[in-house]
Amino acid sequence: MRLYLLPISTRRTLLYCQQLNAPASEKPTWSNWLQSKAARTWSGWEKKEKGWQKSVVNYGNQALRRIPYEEWGLKSVPPLSQRRKQVELKGTEKVEVVYPKSLLAMDKVPEILRSLATERQGLHKKRLIWCFIGMPISAPVALVPVIPNLPFFYLVYRAWSHWRALSGGKHLQFLLKNNLLALKPSPIVDQVYAAQKPPLPSTPERTADSKEKIIVDNANPVAADDAQNPNGETMLLSQANGKKMTQALDLPQLEVELERAIWQVETAIKKRSAEVAAKNPQESTSESEKKSQ
Repeated sequence: MRLYLLPISTRRTLLYCQQLNAPASEKPTWSNWLQSKAARTWSGWEKKEKGWQKSVVNYGNQALRRIPYEEWGLKSVPPLSQRRKQVELKGTEKVEVVYPKSLLAMDKVPEILRSLATERQGLHKKRLIWCFIGMPISAPVALVPVIPNLPFFYLVYRAWSHWRALSGGKHLQFLLKNNLLALKPSPIVDQVYAAQKPPLPSTPERTADSKEKIIVDNANPVAADDAQNPNGETMLLSQANGKKMTQALDLPQLEVELERAIWQVETAIKKRSAEVAAKNPQESTSESEKKSQ
């Protein structure tokens, strides 16, 4: 497998794991079989022109888009089975970590990976437990004829999703602990970031005497200074450049991950900016007047 670290903003980074070709002798796990079965069923429902299946898909896609991109990133990392652990420990090749040298300092990459692997562990464990609690409560809905027990299946999916995120985080910690990562700065990725044209959405600057604290979901150190907003957060990728990134890396499966992450971070930044502007209307007006001059 190969890991990618792609900064979305000056404070948030997307993790994605590319599954390389597995040996022909390796049998698919039950988890992979269930994933394939669910994907085929979902794809079949998407092709329907109308009906309850089409409605479920439409609402389901909206719900899936709101699942944090950090969770999707950890889910892309395969669980660490005993067989995989032995193969990785005995293997001669390390797992590559591809990242932009212009934005992430090499000595900060392990720190970012460790943060992504551990910072949401408590949240996933807590929500996994709540999913297990909710399953028997929602089970009686199956008695309703014709309509499937959607609440139960949703809780099953979310429980599996949280478990996969926890497993992916543990796998990352294992790789870090045993020094099984090879850091590979990518000129291709750097070129895509260099082609990004400002301005992009950003949070307002904080003055020295400001008591307002910028809250972010995933604070990741970036090598380059944020010249546009030194005390705020600025987007580093647009949707257009996200598509260019997938084309440059020849990773079409990465497109949906980047699109979701960019949308979530843009939404969070715009929401935060609106909240700051609402609390400090006079300051935001004066700042806008200065920029117009």
